Amino acid sequence: MTGRRRISRTSLSLGALAACASLAVGCGVVPGVTGGSGDDTITVMTWAPQDTDATNKPGMPALAQAYARWVNEHGGLSGHQLKVLTCNDHNDSVAAAKCARRAVQEDVVAVVGSYSQYADSFLPVLEGAGIPYIGGYGITGEEFTSPLSYPVNGGQPALLAGLGAALADGCGPVTLVRPDTIAGDQLAPLLDSGLTAGGHAGAQDQRAAEDATEYGGQADRALRRSTEGVSTEPGCVVPVLGDRTDTFMDSFRRARDAYAEVRTATVLGSVDQSTVNATGGASSPYEGSYVTGWYPVETDELWDPMKKVIKEKAFGDNRVDAADAGVQTTWIAYTVLKKVVASLGDGEVTADAITGALDDGLEIDTGGLTPTLHWTFAADLASVGFPRLVNTDVTLQVVREGRLVSARNGFLDTVGTLRNADVT
Repeated sequence: MTGRRRISRTSLSLGALAACASLAVGCGVVPGVTGGSGDDTITVMTWAPQDTDATNKPGMPALAQAYARWVNEHGGLSGHQLKVLTCNDHNDSVAAAKCARRAVQEDVVAVVGSYSQYADSFLPVLEGAGIPYIGGYGITGEEFTSPLSYPVNGGQPALLAGLGAALADGCGPVTLVRPDTIAGDQLAPLLDSGLTAGGHAGAQDQRAAEDATEYGGQADRALRRSTEGVSTEPGCVVPVLGDRTDTFMDSFRRARDAYAEVRTATVLGSVDQSTVNATGGASSPYEGSYVTGWYPVETDELWDPMKKVIKEKAFGDNRVDAADAGVQTTWIAYTVLKKVVASLGDGEVTADAITGALDDGLEIDTGGLTPTLHWTFAADLASVGFPRLVNTDVTLQVVREGRLVSARNGFLDTVGTLRNADVT
C-alpha cells in the first residue's frame, strides 16, 4: 500500500461519509461492524444496481453484508473483522465511477462480488489506486482484460458460447434478442461462435431497449424471423435481456400462437427458477428450454454452506435468493477473498498484498462450484482478447416439468469455442 493511501484512511473518513450523502450513490455498511484507522479490520466494497428501470441485483450487496455478519461471528477472516461497504451504481456510468471513487476514499482493500455494466468508468479509478476487482459479474469485456480484475466465472462470453453449442444441433433459424447497449453488442458474435462450431448458421441479431415495459413488437419480429424459410427443426428465440427477459416472455407468450412451433433458450441471469414460476411453471414458454449457467444448479448440495449463511443471517430478506446467479457469484468472490487472506498469514492485509498473492499464482479451491481458480496473463484466451478469463466452464440446464434441472452431468468447457469468437 502506498504512503498516499495509508495517509488517506483517516483524513478521508469524514469526507467519504459526506460523499455518501452528496454524490447520489447508494451507500451502506454492515450494521454493528466497526473499523477504520488503527484497528485490524479488513474493509471491502460490494456494488450493484438497485431500484432502476433496467437490470437490478440487490441480492449481491445484501449477501455480502450477510456474509460479513456471519464471518465476524465466527472469528472473522483469519482473525480480522470484515467490514463491507455497499454502493448503488444505478445502472449509470457516472454513479459507477462515484462508487469507485468512494472505494478509494474509504481505502478498501478490494471490491468483491459486484455487478456493473460500466467497467470503462470504474476500472480506471480502481486501477489508479491499485484496488483489485474480485468476482465481477462478467458483464463487460474490460473485466476480462484489466490486470486488476479477477473474474470467477466466464461471464457472458462463456454463457453465450456454451448456449450456441447446445443449440447448434436441434434449432432451425435462431434469433437473438439482446439489449441495445455497448455490452449487448458483444453477445451476437459470442452466440455465433457456438452455433458455427456446431455447423449452424449464425443467429439473427435483434436489438431491443433494455428498459422497455413491453415487447409486443419485438416478440412478433423474433417469431417471424425464427419461422422464416424451410427447416426440419423448429426455430429458436434466445432472449438475453437481464431482468427484462420475463417482460419479453410475457409478450412472447401472447404472440406465439400465431406462429409455428418455436423454442426458447437463454442464459442464467436472464432467467432463473423464479422466472419460470412466474411465466407458468410447467406450461411456461421456457419449458424444454436450454439455459447455460456458470455454476451447479441451486439444488446441488455444494451450495449448502451459502444457504446456511443465508438462513442464519439473511432469513426473511427477499433480496437474497440462493438461486440468483448474482448472489452465487458474490458468494464465490468472498470465498476467494477468504482464501487470499488466509494465504497472507500474519502479514498485513492490503490491496497490494491481495493482488500480489493472486498474481503470484495462488490457486483457489471453491469447493467444487468452479474449477480451481488462478489468474495469469498467459491464459488460454489471451490471444482473442480475454486474458483474465480463466474459468471457461459452464453448466447446461433445462427446464423440465417447470423445474430448472441439470441437462448433463458436470461442466462444459467452452475454451475451444471462445478461441474462434469474433468479438473484435
